[in-house]
Amino acid sequence: MRNRYRLQQWTEIIRECRSSGQTVVRWCAGHEVNVKSYYYWLRKVREAACESLPAFSSPNEPILVPFPPSLRTNAPRSEASHEQAAIILRTDAVTIEIHQYASTALLEQTLRILQYVR
Repeated sequence: MRNRYRLQQWTEIIRECRSSGQTVVRWCAGHEVNVKSYYYWLRKVREAACESLPAFSSPNEPILVPFPPSLRTNAPRSEASHEQAAIILRTDAVTIEIHQYASTALLEQTLRILQYVR
């Protein structure tokens, strides 16, 4: 319980720093945060994020990541599924296709998650 609370605090600090537009060193100096502590917290948050990902049984096996119904598209299923993706993002392990009917909330959540993909 205590670890989860700390991770939440550290995540908020990291988000605040990243959204400030400042360098880490400058932001930390302005907020009286030790730079080494910041990077320690960043490492711990990334580790926690990686641990929460599902394990792959095979590197070539595709995986579907569910998302809440509130983030689903407003387009009829048949219309969205037959249309070519507006954006396709590929990495070694992941391919993401984003259609024109994707909600803003879905795009935001996807981009947040991609911060942790290497």
